[in-house]
Amino acid sequence: MVTNAASFGRSGVHDYILLRASAIILACYTLFLAGFFACNSPMTYEVWSGLYSTLAMKVFTLITLIALLIHVWIGVWQVLTDYVKCAALRGGLQFVFVVTVFAYLAAGIFIVWGV
Repeated sequence: MVTNAASFGRSGVHDYILLRASAIILACYTLFLAGFFACNSPMTYEVWSGLYSTLAMKVFTLITLIALLIHVWIGVWQVLTDYVKCAALRGGLQFVFVVTVFAYLAAGIFIVWGV
């Protein structure tokens, strides 16, 4: 069996499952927020901050952020693998994207949990 050194043990099936699972989580979060806006027509700061002050919403938001970052990383990895042929440039761009993804994750944790 031939393995790709750039895949780090991932397979196409693994990426497929991660993409579909993250898409489902993102869809659920979007539908929940759309339903929340539809049911609370006078949207005030108190209603909005009340929603995000609950533990369940903080956890749901953090899971959704992680799902979004997984979705983005796999998409960026596929695009870079397909269109950037220079291995050094592709590796540098992937490094920049990984650092950016971790920065977004850290910012999201600080924003959601108020740390």
